[in-house]
Amino acid sequence: MSLSPYLEVDISAEVDDVELIARSRNQPEAFSEIFDRHARRLRGYVARRLGSDAADDVVAETFLIAFQCRNKHDFSRADARSWLFGIAERLVGDHRRSEMRMRRAFARSVFEPLASEALDERVADVVTAEAQGPRLATALAGLNERDREPLLLRTLGGMSCEEIGDVLDIPVGAVRSRLHRARRTLRAALDSAHTG
Repeated sequence: MSLSPYLEVDISAEVDDVELIARSRNQPEAFSEIFDRHARRLRGYVARRLGSDAADDVVAETFLIAFQCRNKHDFSRADARSWLFGIAERLVGDHRRSEMRMRRAFARSVFEPLASEALDERVADVVTAEAQGPRLATALAGLNERDREPLLLRTLGGMSCEEIGDVLDIPVGAVRSRLHRARRTLRAALDSAHTG
């Protein structure tokens, strides 16, 4: 009895991401396992950043870009997680910039400033009222983007400093420095809000 080359092959956990990506060059369906392994966690992170409505679109676009660029993947890394989060992080930034442009255009069209509303909406996207108090949300919104991104990747994405460095394309030392600065700034903002 001969085996058909079209039999489904069980791609189980013992095959690492880099092998699946390499395999997907000739067998595109192998890339679906990358989706199965990482989509849920990636969606959770993006939903915390942008809300559920935008998360599905961003995650779908992330995997589409990853699939289209799979030949350029760094095959020295066995885990595709930081690669996927890096793509998603860029898309989150694009989405936020697009939202800000639309808000500014709307503000100009009706001649009323939306700065405080935009800030409130940005904060609501990052931290839900049920999960965090308003002081923390305000303090997070006050962080500069360079410090906020690593903090959100760490706390909402559950990423290590090394993974964050891969996502943001910065050295691990810079990640640790930014995390330290972000935490110190948040702590100071929360302390002053609490005592003031």
